[in-house]
Amino acid sequence: MIRILLAEDDDAMRTYLARALQNAGYSVVAVDRGTAAIPHLKNDDFDLLLSDIVMPEMDGIELAQKCAEISPMTKVMFITGFAAVTLRATREAPQAKVLSKPFHLRDIVMEVQRIFGLTEHATL
Repeated sequence: MIRILLAEDDDAMRTYLARALQNAGYSVVAVDRGTAAIPHLKNDDFDLLLSDIVMPEMDGIELAQKCAEISPMTKVMFITGFAAVTLRATREAPQAKVLSKPFHLRDIVMEVQRIFGLTEHATL
């Protein structure tokens, strides 16, 4: 089963995303900030880090850089509602996929499937 570490500071968005990804068949660990994700990266194996970019304490780009050091095989996908931040993410983490808010849950599940080469249709 694909394991996803979700870092999102907005409670409603974090719950919404975690539930959708779990319903699509993924194992999800959700945290409310980048600094809370670090111990999980150190102690567990994840296939994907799904992170908001704008968060308190540690932004998603810095988290992705730490993830590359700690767990280089973990893929990264960003979610953000800020166009300027999308440009920065593309420049500083070119291997990461960036999804702009708002997005439909189907979009995020399809992107996760695409990252892992899965073609079957997920149900939400």
